[in-house]
Amino acid sequence: MKKQTYLFLIGGIFSLIIAMGIGRFAYTPILPLMQKDLSFSNTVAGYIASSNYAGYLLGAILAGAIPLKQFRTISLRICLIVNILTTAIMGLTHSHFLWYVLRFLSGVSSAYVLVLASGIVLDKLAAINKTSWSGLFYGGVGLGICLSSLFIPSLNHLYQWEGTWTGLAVVSGILAFFVWIWLDETPNVVEMKNKQEIFAQVPPTKWLIWLIIAYGLEGLGYIVTGTFIVSIAETTSSFHKGATLVWMMVGLAAIPSCLIWSLLARKWGFVKSLVLAMALQALGMVMPAFWISETSFIISALLFGATFMGITTLATTLGRQMNPSNSSRTIGTLTAIFAIGQLIGPILAGVLSSFTHNFNTALIGASCVVLIGAGMLLNGIQFERKSKGLLSENNYEV
Repeated sequence: MKKQTYLFLIGGIFSLIIAMGIGRFAYTPILPLMQKDLSFSNTVAGYIASSNYAGYLLGAILAGAIPLKQFRTISLRICLIVNILTTAIMGLTHSHFLWYVLRFLSGVSSAYVLVLASGIVLDKLAAINKTSWSGLFYGGVGLGICLSSLFIPSLNHLYQWEGTWTGLAVVSGILAFFVWIWLDETPNVVEMKNKQEIFAQVPPTKWLIWLIIAYGLEGLGYIVTGTFIVSIAETTSSFHKGATLVWMMVGLAAIPSCLIWSLLARKWGFVKSLVLAMALQALGMVMPAFWISETSFIISALLFGATFMGITTLATTLGRQMNPSNSSRTIGTLTAIFAIGQLIGPILAGVLSSFTHNFNTALIGASCVVLIGAGMLLNGIQFERKSKGLLSENNYEV
């Protein structure tokens, strides 16, 4: 049983590598390669990115609104196939319109995979009292980013940017085989005692609106760095052709980040950990606007990588614990508001950069938005303090 649990978790990790680490985020390091060859503007690049995030928004809304409790595994497999195909076809056309369509469909499938896989895996972990393992699961995004960063330079050297998309799709297809055989949903039974303990450690359900708004602001701000950090580094004299290193640093920092933030959340509380993570992310995002060097970009990448998936882990796990009876809908709502923010972000950043001929204004604005989101969460710390006191009293009585 223990071996099956580990394989189940690995299957979940692989699903995030495919749909998020590659299907969604590979565009960031491939973008400067495409721009160099085809010479399209940052505005067009922003539209391509936002088409993906528009699809991501639709997918998140549908995944949260349409009840798929009994069909999650089958739906997940279909979405993985769509995601892999859209990644492969990106390298077979030079049409901007087809790119918009492909990235849109990729976004829909990515959101579905994230919501469905999160629901399946988090429910399973809760059933076996291993909620803290959620950090390992979400680490799959960082692992996917890191793996794609390792493959992209070689694939680009051999087959140009077109072959890079197709090559990553082949890697995704191999991983999908293991997702197919390992990530198989089984009925979960959570003891009432465990549910009561979970409720005692988080803010009340009515506070969920603050988490939703703050998570939306996070989506609006973080995506500017998440989309353009490699392109920004590519334009500086510090990197030349080695800007993919920046994205690799993001991935390396992201791999352990989810587990670390999960452990910190158990010690400090989810809300306090979210505030800290968003503050650190804002610092990392704004750094290249004031300090341009190889060191600043690496520090920025490490801070960004260490926080962006950690924030997703904290927000989705907290949301699920606040409403465990309908985890997919709660995660879908959070993902949808996040997607609205990240749909707007690249368009604004692309237009601003084309107007100002740099990304400084966009980076500063994005950093401020994330900080505002962190500030909106501060009123939730009081509930964690009260609930910890209540939990201690209950433990003392037992």
